[in-house]
Amino acid sequence: MSGVNKVILIGNLGANPEMRFTQAGQAVANLRLATTERWTDRSGQKQEVTEWHRVVLFGKTAEIAGQYLTKGRQVYIEGRIRTRQWQDQQGQKRYTTEIVATNMTLLGGRGGERGPDDVAATVPAEEPGAATSGPVRTTTFRSDIPFRGAALPTRRRALGL
Repeated sequence: MSGVNKVILIGNLGANPEMRFTQAGQAVANLRLATTERWTDRSGQKQEVTEWHRVVLFGKTAEIAGQYLTKGRQVYIEGRIRTRQWQDQQGQKRYTTEIVATNMTLLGGRGGERGPDDVAATVPAEEPGAATSGPVRTTTFRSDIPFRGAALPTRRRALGL
């Protein structure tokens, strides 16, 4: 049986996305995402712990992130954990653990003046440089629509409407 490597985060950006492009021209966006846990301890004192996450996005999703994400913006990220090894300038081995995003949804929150209220994008699971099996799907949703999803058109077709 294989393992599961899945991460779901909802948090706020600590800085604007750092954009770059691979030699092949693929967009790459690096995000710093803060998730905060709040609770009240037994003595009634409010407690808060913030965890910082490195998130990397590729392709069209990276382009969307660069266009619409700003510091403070709330975002939903799905992906997987990846740890990379590299050497610094002194020749020391270094390790970086990051989230490779496979799905990103912009949510409301600080910095929300820019772009639509909700934008969803799905990136392929392949690493950069790997052959892709098809185009990257990008969907934009309007926030004033009270429902989302394909269930309604499917029901209409099933009823012959």
